Amino acid sequence: MNKPVAKHELADGAARPSRTEAEQAVRTLIRWAGDDPDREGLIGTPDRVVRAYEEFFAGYGEDPREILRRTFEDVEGYDEIVVLRDIRIESHCEHHMVPIIGKAHVAYLPARRVVGISKLARVVDVYAKRLQIQEKLTAQIANAVEEVLQPRGVAVVIEAAHQCMTTRGVHKAGVTMVTSRMLGAFRDNGETRREFLSMIGRPAL
Repeated sequence: MNKPVAKHELADGAARPSRTEAEQAVRTLIRWAGDDPDREGLIGTPDRVVRAYEEFFAGYGEDPREILRRTFEDVEGYDEIVVLRDIRIESHCEHHMVPIIGKAHVAYLPARRVVGISKLARVVDVYAKRLQIQEKLTAQIANAVEEVLQPRGVAVVIEAAHQCMTTRGVHKAGVTMVTSRMLGAFRDNGETRREFLSMIGRPAL
């Protein structure tokens, strides 16, 4: 389970490098690429890159389970599928540290409680704003919703393009990777699964 890390601590408990060290690492990469980090156009780049990383990887400092803990029971007996679809995802591949861009669809079948829809989107963001592979990201979102809400079922589908495949390596543009995680009723009941997939505009998997 990935836990949030303190501002000055890494996931393994080691001290996080200082901002100065991070900027120096960027300067080293600029030199390795063949350019001069002291030329006019690059002087401010290390600072900009570090600030960008603070945004790209903000998910390490948040606990997605805490986001989901405020729930509501007064739902007038509503017990049908709740779906939040087309949630934009901006993540980074843990193998090459280049963007993964796409969308997530998250659904659950309430048992007793529901959660505010913005909380589902925030959970997606928290996990996406970490170094990821899409398969793990899909499972993490579904597992967190199942653990906290304890619904009758959870379904997550992610569709994304990976720049590690489009801008390097095989250079195959226009390719989308689709992953899914079905738990509870969405795994066990074909009709429930098909209803969810229809709601997000996808054929049965």
